[in-house]
Order: sequence, then C-alpha cells, then structure tokens
Amino acid sequence: MKALVCILLLLETFVFVVQQQVDGGLNEKEISQQISSEDGRQNPPQTDTLRAEASTDSQQYCDLGIPEIHAALRELTATVTEQKGNIRELTATVTEQKENNRALEMQLREQQTFILEELNKKNNEMSNFTQSQLEELRKENRDREIAFSAGLMQSGSGYVGPFTTQITLTYRKVFTNIGNAYNPVTGIFTAPLKGAYMFRVSVYGHGGTGASVYIFKNGEHMVVAHNNQPQGELASSNGVVLLLEVGDVVYVRLLSGRRIYDNSHNNQNTFSGFLLFPLREDE
Repeated sequence: MKALVCILLLLETFVFVVQQQVDGGLNEKEISQQISSEDGRQNPPQTDTLRAEASTDSQQYCDLGIPEIHAALRELTATVTEQKGNIRELTATVTEQKENNRALEMQLREQQTFILEELNKKNNEMSNFTQSQLEELRKENRDREIAFSAGLMQSGSGYVGPFTTQITLTYRKVFTNIGNAYNPVTGIFTAPLKGAYMFRVSVYGHGGTGASVYIFKNGEHMVVAHNNQPQGELASSNGVVLLLEVGDVVYVRLLSGRRIYDNSHNNQNTFSGFLLFPLREDE
C-alpha cells in the first residue's frame, strides 16, 4: 500500500514538473522541493511513532527509485525544452512565411497594376496608331479618287459638225469631276496617277449624216463609236480600259464630215472615265 502511495506521489510530481516545464521550466532544486511538498501533503501529521514508521517505510520504498526518477525527469525536462525550442523555431518559420506571403501578394498586386497600365498604354498607342493609319488611308484614297462624267452641251440643243477636219469635243456640262482631272474648257482628261482607267463615250445624231467619234490617247485613236443610216435617229457607244502614266491625256474627237446632235436636257452625248486601280511606278 505504501509503495502505491509513493508511486502516485511521484507520478503527480512528474505531471506537475512537465506542466511547469512547458509553462516556463523548473530546476532540479525546485523538483526536489515539489517532491518533498507532495510527500508532506500525502502524509498528514501523525503521532511520533506512526510518523517514524511512515517515514521509514516511505524512505524505504521511495528512495529506491528517486535517482532513476530524477534522471528520467531531467531527460523529460530536456526533451520538453527541446520541443519548446522546436515550437519557437516553427512559429518563427510560420511568421516568416506569412511575411513572405504578404510581400509576394503586394508584389503580385504591383505587377498586376503595372501590367494593366502597360496594356492600357499599348491599347491607347494602338488606337492612336490605327487612327493615324486610317487618316493616311483616307488621304491616300482621296488622292486616288478619280472619276468624271460630262455631257456635251451646257445648255440648249443643236448640231455639232460637220467639219472638214477632226475637232476635239469639249463636254461642258460636268456631272462629276472627282480629282479635277478632267478639264471642261479643253475637253481633255489628264492622268494624275499611274494606273488603269476606264473610259466610255456615247454618241447621238440624225440620219443622213453619220455620227462618229474616237477616243484618243496622247494623239492616238483607241476606239470609235459610230453609226450611219439614211434617216431616223443614230446612237452608238463604246468604252476602253487604258493604262496611263502620269500626265497622259485622253479626249474625244469628232471625225471630219460627221455630225452629232445634242440636247442639254437629255444629254445624249457623254464622255466619262474613272480610275480602276493605281499602279506603282515600277509596275
């Protein structure tokens, strides 16, 4: 029975020591004091004879294991101390990782902000560049917008011809003159760009005298619109695609001995042309 009391006393002391070590640590002197205190608490005051017997028995049973228990407690104390050190290191590591994570999050936010600003900047640059390109294309296209169409008589009606020699017709009633390449005073179209151009002419007259006109390029006739019959109305038309260099001229001439009739209201005689597509200088 006394041996059991001694073991319980030692266990209680061990639990106390471990708890104190976790909380702050005990030295060996404090451990011995704790054992003595617990011994006194477990053995209340007795008569001198009983106290002597109990002391002798307790000493007999407990002294047998005190050195080993003290060694075990010291070992446990060292282990607990080591574990507390490990816990402190882990706590410091976790704290450091938290700081690193906060730093990484801040860096990520800064990078995201920088990337968004760069994207917005690039988008603005691309938008400005696109607008600039668009303006250049519009300007270039405006330079390439070449087309005209004109009727023979500005007002009234009547015959033109016949003449003893060819004459250049001046189509004075201008419907369209985009690019101002056609001159209604001379009746001549001058190519402002190298490219392929489409030209068309229509002719109208009355029977008895033929109605014939040529489309000329730089003094060389290209195509003719011609009709001739004894009576009634005469009508004909023709067209051609010409490759022109800058400065080449195109115009319409009435053949000698031929006659045409025009009415400014109906505009039966017309001359028109437009740029199909430009060509590079090396083409």
